[in-house]
Amino acid sequence: MTLILTRSTIRELLADQVEEVEAAVARAHRDLTLGRAVLPAPPALRLPGTQGTFLAMAAASAPDGLAVVKLLADLPGNRDHGLPVQRSAVLATDTDTGACHALLDGAELTRVRTAAATAVATRALARADACTLGLIGTGPLARAHARALLPGRPYEQVVLWGRTPAGAHDLAAWITDELGVPAKVLDGPRAVTEACDVLCTLTPSREPLVEGAWLTPGQHINAVGAPPRPDHRELDTEAMRRCRIVVDAHDTARTKSGEVLIPLAEGALREDDFRTELGDVLAGTAPGRTADTDLTLFNSVGVGLQDLAVTRLLTDLAERKGLGIHVDLGA
Repeated sequence: MTLILTRSTIRELLADQVEEVEAAVARAHRDLTLGRAVLPAPPALRLPGTQGTFLAMAAASAPDGLAVVKLLADLPGNRDHGLPVQRSAVLATDTDTGACHALLDGAELTRVRTAAATAVATRALARADACTLGLIGTGPLARAHARALLPGRPYEQVVLWGRTPAGAHDLAAWITDELGVPAKVLDGPRAVTEACDVLCTLTPSREPLVEGAWLTPGQHINAVGAPPRPDHRELDTEAMRRCRIVVDAHDTARTKSGEVLIPLAEGALREDDFRTELGDVLAGTAPGRTADTDLTLFNSVGVGLQDLAVTRLLTDLAERKGLGIHVDLGA
């Protein structure tokens, strides 16, 4: 029987699982470094005459016993019709039997696993005394990041900015009231960048919003929001050049991340400048932060192995709680 999990069921299952999701994502990245998981770079499928891109994000894990593919549709034209620009669904197969294990909506899963990866990277790379969190972008991804990064962490305040002032003030009020950390809206990306110890960029920007000249030694930056396209980025070339870069997966970044591909084409970065993966740092096979003055950066493109890790967690939870829909696809 195949387990089907809808977005609302996934949201219910993950409501109190912040630490468990972070642990699952961290383990998946270590498994990749240690050779227990497989993560090819996803092919990009583009139909002639359209702006749309379809990514088949695949991964397989021996410890989790799953092979997974998430089909991500990135359709900029949807914005004109009031539809989500990105939509996705996850198909999981049992590695022992080849049976279709589960089918899941990808929206909530993607937001939560992306924020969890940021939390893992921040825990590994940021200074221990970091006390101000900065958010550029105020959409659902920003809320997911605040929920993943703030509880139980030593942040004293949050500073943020978004293109829509009303959205920014709503997010600040929600962080203050729901998460218990004072949050305030500043007047632009520069003000947020200069005021924080840990910065998360969470916008679908094509052009850079953060300049390298604004960065302060000792900061940690999470570049998260730009779509997986080689011409989209949130940080300029100088910012990338100044930072010690850690990526979620080198092969994926090398084909999908404008953050590294544009500086590479300009000659400002070399291949070795972004070869260190998050799993390497977690497993202790490569250094992350080496001094309090380092500028560290996690370049998050998003990978199928993260989807797999959270799929395993979700399906186990659903079976224990009796949630989801079971369908016999072979009937």
